[in-house]
Amino acid sequence: MLDGRLSLTTPEGVSLQLTPAGPFLRAVAWLLDFLLWAAACLLMRLAMPHGKLGEGIFMLLLFVSYWGYPIISEVYFSGRTLGKRAVGLEVVRSDGLPVGWRESTLRNLMLVADFLPVMYATGLVCMMFDLRFRRLGDIVAGTQVIYYEKAAPRPTPLLAQPLPLPFPLSPDQQRTLVDLFEREAKLPFDRMAELGSIAEALTGARGAESVERMRSYVAGLTQ
Repeated sequence: MLDGRLSLTTPEGVSLQLTPAGPFLRAVAWLLDFLLWAAACLLMRLAMPHGKLGEGIFMLLLFVSYWGYPIISEVYFSGRTLGKRAVGLEVVRSDGLPVGWRESTLRNLMLVADFLPVMYATGLVCMMFDLRFRRLGDIVAGTQVIYYEKAAPRPTPLLAQPLPLPFPLSPDQQRTLVDLFEREAKLPFDRMAELGSIAEALTGARGAESVERMRSYVAGLTQ
């Protein structure tokens, strides 16, 4: 954890910066989901026929919807129920990857333990003592609730002939190279030429010629 953000590296070597969500917004998301579920239950009850058959079907739908709604939402809708979507939260695995059936089912079944002794007191205490604000269900299932961050718009492809890198660069080095040309418009020409000379070991050239060589490398990375 650094500055409230969780730094992770996926098995593919992709670096992720995630921001764990605190108790307040999670409580708001839970309340929204509960109200939506209660409204849906009311509509289902009104639609059910009277008598024991209707009551039986209603109780079955009540059980299935209560447990099925969060699990299906998290598995099929990017870790977000409607409540989480409304406040900008999502559930991911502890390694930053999307949750699956096992993780989602486990963390939602553990809501019973988090609820004890009353109104999710156990879950709140766990979140207050955990650096990642995880409740008991998250710790057991290996999940994490984070702020959903929209992906940055993809930069316009560079107008250069794509070239392969002369030798492998680490993911961080590739990111640094791409970032340089995303900020190019804000840098003076002389500074870019100076950076090009610094990168002579990579490009085999100096100054503006080195910059154009790096531009081609970046075009090859982003195409």
